[in-house]
Amino acid sequence: MNFASDNTAGIAPEILEAIGRANEGFALGYGNDAWTRGIEARIAEVFGREVAVFLVPTGTAANALAVAHFSPPWGALLCYAESHLAVDECGAPEFFGGGLKLMPLPGEAGKIAPETLTGALALGRGAPHSVTPSVLSLTQATEVGTVYTAAETRTLADIAHARGLAVHMDGARLGNALVRLGLTPAQATWQAGVDVLSFGATKGGAMAAEAIVFFDPARAAGMDSRRKRGGHLVSKHRFAAAQFEAYLHDDLWLRLARRANDAADRLAARLAAVQVHPVWPVEANEVFVALFKGADARLKAAGAMYYPWPTEGLPRNAVVGQDRVLVRLVTSFATTDVEIDRFATLAGSA
Repeated sequence: MNFASDNTAGIAPEILEAIGRANEGFALGYGNDAWTRGIEARIAEVFGREVAVFLVPTGTAANALAVAHFSPPWGALLCYAESHLAVDECGAPEFFGGGLKLMPLPGEAGKIAPETLTGALALGRGAPHSVTPSVLSLTQATEVGTVYTAAETRTLADIAHARGLAVHMDGARLGNALVRLGLTPAQATWQAGVDVLSFGATKGGAMAAEAIVFFDPARAAGMDSRRKRGGHLVSKHRFAAAQFEAYLHDDLWLRLARRANDAADRLAARLAAVQVHPVWPVEANEVFVALFKGADARLKAAGAMYYPWPTEGLPRNAVVGQDRVLVRLVTSFATTDVEIDRFATLAGSA
């Protein structure tokens, strides 16, 4: 019963096989190989336009390098208060951005509201006394498993662009959002106003593969040096490219995401049947519930793995009493019906 994270699952078999195939023979390093050239063209095809692509091994690198690229050291990054950039990157955005300032914004259901963004952009005395808002970052799917519609993304992007900000999307779970929304990659990103995407594959089934995708290649100037200077240009680059090649082939990434979402839906339904209801709508592959402490202890004793989830962003009508603990349950392509049903059975009483 492993619901700690989708990155605790193994590598999808198709991707593992691709790594093995890439291991045959020799190839030039640092991206000067056929796999890398091929995946750059493939990602352009997936998004339906010319793009600039930079592969990196971690989501932290993708996020931090992307936002730093669009902000001077005296700039500010606006993001949701409990986003990865704000609480889970160990200061990497500030480090790679030479001291850029984070401006965490509150929100409901993991999302920034237009009026919140507008209000934040109206603050400050202006240069040189205040930092200059430079980047807006949106997480898709969000940290609480909800998703931005294309219209919501476009509204926020329009507000940001009107003030000269670039728009970054943390797409660690982009595939999960797409299959839920029924959108194409283009519709959810550049057609909705996104300038640069952290395109995640690791949580979706890869070993270690993320891509920074610029939807205007001209704006990527210098990223090759920024990536190298940051220590994230992989020497044996073909193995990162091979993972993405398999991930995107025949829409594997979307099929894996749909499998994870379906598992989350089943888990939410099975928990609801025993009166354990999700705190937020289940729109991707994350389920947040308030377990009785007795059930929490029983599940842990049975070997269940998941994380308690402290938050200041509970829905207005949600109360987690002293007898309960809020937890995050994440499904993956490898989650089984057996572990879902066993978990729900053990979770159903105090």
